[in-house]
Amino acid sequence: MVKIRLRRIGRKKLPIYQIVAADARARRDGRFLEVLGRYEPTRKPHQLTFNRERLMYWLSVGAQPTDTAKALIRRTGMLYENYMRIKGKSEEEIGTEMETWQQRNDSRLKRGLDRKAIRRKRKKEAEAKEKESAG
Repeated sequence: MVKIRLRRIGRKKLPIYQIVAADARARRDGRFLEVLGRYEPTRKPHQLTFNRERLMYWLSVGAQPTDTAKALIRRTGMLYENYMRIKGKSEEEIGTEMETWQQRNDSRLKRGLDRKAIRRKRKKEAEAKEKESAG
């Protein structure tokens, strides 16, 4: 069975992962069939690059992504696109559906960032009040 998973490269305390197609019996950093992309979690924002065509090929022939790889691929909408292809939708329908998915995803990410900013602001205000009352 072929798995799509992460292969750790990089140095100590600075991980970089390759997204690879590998035999399920191979070790984490062992033999692999093909490099499909790269994930750099230490960059801000996290950087994720991959070869869409090859990833779609491996998904179409039955390669199973691990939980972590699946979560990373899901962020880009590739799993949703693959699902629509399997269901037999036309390229035009897939294109419009992916545009609406991208807009929803962008708004969801923006809401998350706004929520974080509000939490930071409230925390600073609470600390300032605490300083005032203590001082």
